[in-house]
Amino acid sequence: MHIEDYIQHATLKPGTTIGDIDALCCEAVEYKLTNICVPPLFVKKTKLLIEETDIKITTVIGFPFGYSAIEAKVAELVMAVIDGADEVEMVINTSAVKNSDWQFLANEINTVMPIIRGKEKKITVIFETSLMTDEEIITACDIYGAAGVDYVKAGTGFAADVLIIERIQLIRKHLAAAIRVKVATDIKNYSFAKDLIKAGANRLCCNNNLKLIQEALQQN
Repeated sequence: MHIEDYIQHATLKPGTTIGDIDALCCEAVEYKLTNICVPPLFVKKTKLLIEETDIKITTVIGFPFGYSAIEAKVAELVMAVIDGADEVEMVINTSAVKNSDWQFLANEINTVMPIIRGKEKKITVIFETSLMTDEEIITACDIYGAAGVDYVKAGTGFAADVLIIERIQLIRKHLAAAIRVKVATDIKNYSFAKDLIKAGANRLCCNNNLKLIQEALQQN
């Protein structure tokens, strides 16, 4: 298994610095990674740092809580695209989920999708799975599957989910095959990374990815 093919190298900590972004870009080049995720503030800078490479830039929308107004998420999305993002990850409005306001969520994604497709970009919807019941996850999968998103992501990486393997399996079971699955969690070792992939994850997103890559290269 080439673990680097599954890696989305990221730095989304609140105190992210220009130095962190420089290091992220250098590491992505060194390990031949295909995608990096940075805070919206740094998309334009990151674009300049990797302009001679094929690395794609992802940024986040409504991160990390997701309860921004639809109009605010749209504004963030438009600015991210202007700044050079190739993909966006939008956090689900968990407050709407807990209130069973599925119409709000449908309206939100149906507002966002024409912009994404019109700009020929990709979108991930992030579920904060640790705060959602299985039934809520299944209903959300139905909504975002019908909308035709590119990815569903389990977790923001800020709230631990001790059932993350089961969550990925559940998401994978209830999504159309064309929609891929990401996961953001504390991936402590190569063995756990393999378990996540076996459960259905197509992309691994966390801040200790370099350790995973180094361990994986030793295994190969």
